[in-house]
This record gives sequence, C-alpha cells and structure tokens, in this order.
Amino acid sequence: MSNREKRHRIHPEIRKRARELRQDQTPAENKLWHILRNRNLSNYKFRRQHPIYRFITDFYCAQTKLVIEIDGDVHAMQEEYDQARTEWLKECGYTVIRFTNREVLEQTNTVAKEILMVCDKIKMEDN
Repeated sequence: MSNREKRHRIHPEIRKRARELRQDQTPAENKLWHILRNRNLSNYKFRRQHPIYRFITDFYCAQTKLVIEIDGDVHAMQEEYDQARTEWLKECGYTVIRFTNREVLEQTNTVAKEILMVCDKIKMEDN
C-alpha cells in the first residue's frame, strides 16, 4: 500500500461512487457548484461529492472543515439517518449546513451568502 493510500483510507467503492455522483449531479448541486468551484466564493476551495470516512458529502471546504448538504425529496424519508450522519460529522470536528434543493434553485444568492458567512465565521474562530 502506498503512502497516498494509507493517508486517505477511503474504501475504493466509496471513491468510485463519489466519482459517479460527480458525473450525475442534481440541478441544485450543479447550480451551487458553479458558485463554489474555482475558488469563486471569496477564495474558499470547495470539493464536490467528497468522501469522508464512509460518507460522501455534497460539498466540502477543507480550509474550514465545512460540509454542505443539499437535500432533495428523498431526505424527507431519511431524516433519522441524516441526523445521525450530521452528529457523527460534528463529533469529528466538521461543521454541517443543509439546504433544500428549492432553496438552492430559488434563493441562490441567499444560500451563497450564508455559506460565505459560515466560512468566514469558522475562519475567524480558528484565528
């Protein structure tokens, strides 16, 4: 096993699924990705469909350890799972914020401002 594989320790199936999800984004994920990609949001670097342990997060900023989840209709049927996943991520030191597809599609600027506000707040707390 190479040093790179030891460092990341993401199961190959999880990594493969993350790559597939990047190719098959929802309209809301696609719209938000255009705002977050290439350090467009105040120079914060985001990754999409980023694996963390056995989970694949919709968007992730390593600089602030911020996880952004975009919830579609299916999330109404898995609230308990989502809550447990969020709690686990928080226990590991991640900040998790959630938006609905509708919020991203209809209130894109508001969502972007909230993400930026959270990133800036985390950054200030770390300094």
